[in-house]
Amino acid sequence: MADVTQDRMARILARFNEIETALASGAAGQDIARLSREHARLQPVVEVARALRAAQAEHADLEELLNDPEMAALARDELAALEERIGALRRRLRELLLPKDAADERDVIVEVRAGTGGEEAALFAADLFRMYQRYAQGRGWRVEVMSASESERGGYREIVAAIAGKGAYARLKYESGVHRVQRVPETESGGRIHTSAATVAVLPEAEEVDVAIDEKDLRIDVFRASGPGGQSVNTTDSAVRITHLPTGITVSQQDEKSQHRNKAKALKVLRARLYERERRKAQEQRAEQRRGQIGSGDRSERIRTYNFPQGRVTDHRIGKTLHKLEQVLAGEALDELIDALAAADRAARLAAEDDREGGSRSG
Repeated sequence: MADVTQDRMARILARFNEIETALASGAAGQDIARLSREHARLQPVVEVARALRAAQAEHADLEELLNDPEMAALARDELAALEERIGALRRRLRELLLPKDAADERDVIVEVRAGTGGEEAALFAADLFRMYQRYAQGRGWRVEVMSASESERGGYREIVAAIAGKGAYARLKYESGVHRVQRVPETESGGRIHTSAATVAVLPEAEEVDVAIDEKDLRIDVFRASGPGGQSVNTTDSAVRITHLPTGITVSQQDEKSQHRNKAKALKVLRARLYERERRKAQEQRAEQRRGQIGSGDRSERIRTYNFPQGRVTDHRIGKTLHKLEQVLAGEALDELIDALAAADRAARLAAEDDREGGSRSG
């Protein structure tokens, strides 16, 4: 391993020991929650680092035995197996030491919107939302619909939901982009396959400390809520529309009967959109570092096709096809795609790290 990695490993081990000492002695005080989180984050790294150091020490001992004629053959056999294990531990450690996305552990706001394709696109948007809803429920996450605009046939022109659970953003962030469906609509008498699309945006939920919103930057309009087909019409001006004047971002909320609750929900969505906007600006400034990653997640990027006649789902970013369309839409096989995307993302970032290290050494 390069010296820089050895130095970093030594610093991590020293920091982990400091945290354990502080927690054991009760000296952590009010920082106990923060230190406990840091301890939990470092523990997998430390376990692999310790295992690697032990394997390297064992390797050195075995190399000495090569000078002993009676033990040399046995030592060579053990060295071959040990070198494989050391290689695996090094690869795992490098993965664990990759910079983490600070938003990975956050809850998310998922926005699904019908794209091209009219009513069929709205029905597909509903299919996608139900896929995420089932996936979240399967992982024990909580799903709360923030707002929804239904179409005439029960689809969604737009639906926004908050999904809360451990690692929600880490798993769902790869879903941002354009999803395309190919199928025969129920209204198609000639049996022709139509292509429709829906866009998905996955936003890490922002805390108030992440995004400072100045009241003077907001225009807040209240109006009378109206339900689909004239149903559930409020008799009071409880619906809220918030416009963030510096960016022009507008959020409307009318699902609650209380104006106060609608305003709180709208601010939650606005904060997430502003937070994601700032994250994207920072990512664009680091475009060179991101060049090898799995898609930008930009909504204009077609990421996946769901082909009903062939029963397949293809993720275009990694060229992976699953002939499990029903299982994917049920949320059951979605992990197969997400795991593959995460693995490709890690591989791309490791390659980028290698390129940077190679460049710094040659320089």
